[in-house]
Order: sequence, then C-alpha cells, then structure tokens
Amino acid sequence: MLGIILGLAVLMFLAYRGWSIIWIAPISAGVVALTGGLDLLDAYKGTYMEGFVGFAKAWFPVFMLGAVFGKLMEDTGMAKSVAVVLSKLMGKKRAILGVLISCAVLTYGGVSLFVVVFAVYPLAIGLFREANISRKLIPGTVALGAFTFTMTAVPGTPQIQNLIPMQYFETSPTAAPMMGIVAALIMGAGGYFYLRWREKVMTAKGEVFTEPEGKKIVEDTGNVPNFILSLLPLIVVLVTLNVFEWDIIVALLSGILLILIFNFQKFKSFVKAINAGAIGSVTAIINTSAAVGFGSVVKAVPGFETLTNMLLNIKGNPLISEAIAVNLLAGATGSASGGMGIALEALGDKYYQIAMQTGISPEAFHRIASLASGGLDTLPHNGAVLTLLTITGMSHKDSYKDIFVVSLLIPIISVIVAILMASMGIY
Repeated sequence: MLGIILGLAVLMFLAYRGWSIIWIAPISAGVVALTGGLDLLDAYKGTYMEGFVGFAKAWFPVFMLGAVFGKLMEDTGMAKSVAVVLSKLMGKKRAILGVLISCAVLTYGGVSLFVVVFAVYPLAIGLFREANISRKLIPGTVALGAFTFTMTAVPGTPQIQNLIPMQYFETSPTAAPMMGIVAALIMGAGGYFYLRWREKVMTAKGEVFTEPEGKKIVEDTGNVPNFILSLLPLIVVLVTLNVFEWDIIVALLSGILLILIFNFQKFKSFVKAINAGAIGSVTAIINTSAAVGFGSVVKAVPGFETLTNMLLNIKGNPLISEAIAVNLLAGATGSASGGMGIALEALGDKYYQIAMQTGISPEAFHRIASLASGGLDTLPHNGAVLTLLTITGMSHKDSYKDIFVVSLLIPIISVIVAILMASMGIY
C-alpha cells in the first residue's frame, strides 16, 4: 500500500516538474512493482506493457482520426469560420460569451481543444479589444468553453473523456443524460457569471485591454469557408455517433470525408494536414497508454486489494469513491484521460460489479468518471493549461486564478451535484 502511494507521489512530483509521462509512468510503475514484491523486468515487459498495448489497441484509431479531423478543420479554415460567425453574432458587448460559445461548439463537434485554442485566440483578441476587456480573462474564457462541460458533461460529446468509460460500463456516449445536462449548466452558467463578475471587478480597477507585446494581432476573417458548410462536419459526427449510433471511428470518418468534399479545391494541402494530425495523435495516445500501464501494475501488486477496500469502504454512495479516485489520479498525472485511464483500468471492473449489485445504473458510473476526470486535471502542470497560457501570452500569475475557478473548482461542484442526483435515482 505504501509502495502504491510512493509510486503515485513520484508520478505526481515528476509530472508537476514538467517531465513527460511517457517515461515517468514506467519509472513510477517500477517503484510500485519493487515495493509490491514483483520482479521488475517482468512487471515492465509483462504487466505494464500489456496495459499500455491494450489501451493503444482499443483507442488509437479514435485518437488518430480525432486528431486528423481537428487538423483538417483547422487547416481548411472551417474551425475559424465557425468561430468567426458565432463570436460576431454575440457582438462586442458579449465578448466573453462569444468566445465561450465558439469554443464550446467546436469541442462539442469533436475538434481537439488544442486546435480550438489556436483557432479562437486571434478572434478573442479582436472581441476583447473592441469590448475593452483585459486579456488576462482570455485563458479562463477559452478554458471554460473547451476544457469543461463539452469535454465531460454534455451527453453525446465525442471527446475522448466521454468515450473511455464506455468500455468499462457497457454504456453509450449519451450515458446519464440528466446528470450530464445539469452538470453542464452548472459549469457553463457558473463559469460565465464568474467571468462576467471578474470583468466588472477588473474594469473598476482600471485593468482593461492592452495590446500583446510585439505587433498588434489582427485576425483575417475575410477568406474563410462558408459557415453552414463548416458546421456540417461537426453536426455529422454528433448525429452519426448519437442518433444513428455508429461507432465513433465511422462517425469521425464521416466528418473527415465531408471536410475533404467541401474543400476539394484545397486537395494539395490535405496530405500535410492529415500527416500532422496523425503524427500529433501518436504523442496523445502514448501519453494516455503510459498512464494506463501504470494502473495495470498498481492493479497487480498485493497492496491494491487494500487500496480497493479503502476506496470502496468510503461511507455513502460508491460514486463518491469513484469520483475521488478519478479526480486524484487526474491531478497526479495532469491529464483527464490519463487519470481516468489509471482509475478505470484498476477499478473499473469493481465499479461495474457494484453497479450490478446495488442497482445503481452503470450510466451513472460512466458520467461520474467522465465528470471527475475534468476537475483536478487542470492543476498548474497540466499540458493544456501550459499550452493555453503560452499561446495567449499570459502567465500563471496573470490568469491561472480564473482557469482554476472555471475548470477545476466549479466542475468539482458539478460532480457533487451529479452524485446527489444519482443518489435520488435521477440519471
């Protein structure tokens, strides 16, 4: 048991220092294996790699096609087209809402949050300039739209954080819709009103828009594809996944095919975009697979039974222990999918058995796992947070407080409400 805790501590410390989970996960797994009495080499070549390869086998096509879909949306200008129209519809008086909705629509349609950040940031600069709102609020606004409710809560979202629990609980992307919708409203509305309050406080203090250092950023919005055509691939992915109940691989392929058809005149750039998406997906799948491999080693040591009993004996609804496990591991790894992968690889079977024994719907376990993955994952060392701050030119001191509230604190509150709903039989 102490070995598991020590292994997690090593994983969290090294991840916080910015070291890649690709190689710190096997090191941390080695700590767990040695203290658990396992042969180190056998644990790495056998248990660790079986977990690693098993996850990659199940999910690599989804990671790759999702990345290709997002990259094509970006390179063809379709992501920009959607963001431009939605943000302009809101107008400068509702600049925060415009950026928020643009991010939310793109991520709910299956576009990677990293692509969303690149597509929306120049537009956010223009809107915040017109509304005279401090640039310090841009990271929090983008985080709210891309890192929260469309990633984990809204039923049917094609983001990986909503898909991973399906294999453990035999559920669909729309699992526990009532819990998801209420959690999404708490995150979306709560985060928006918080950001508006912050805008008023900062404006009252004289903190208004200032140009980024260097040249003035002006977004070219004249040469973008038609808005309706740009929106269709997002709609097709959602409809085929949730209405027709097609496999996510087929749904993403359908969206990719539409992008290629609508932009056939740009066919010379397709290979470059597809290559970039495919290459980028490799790092993402290996990162998560490495975390799952760590979970497999944890599951193999004798102390795991003690850990399991400790978690499952937490008083109250078993969804509480699931939420705690997923949240803590997401925080430790700095990754929503990585933390969820470790937790469900180790405990998913146990929670499914509990669902069968207690009568609590497996859908509730699915939704809580998804929601909980989107809490502590956005601690300061999270890769998406670091990328967001880098792109927007902000520091942790400038903007992390707002990211913390909208993407960590409020989502944790939404998990608590969702658990209360499940305890009343409202799924």
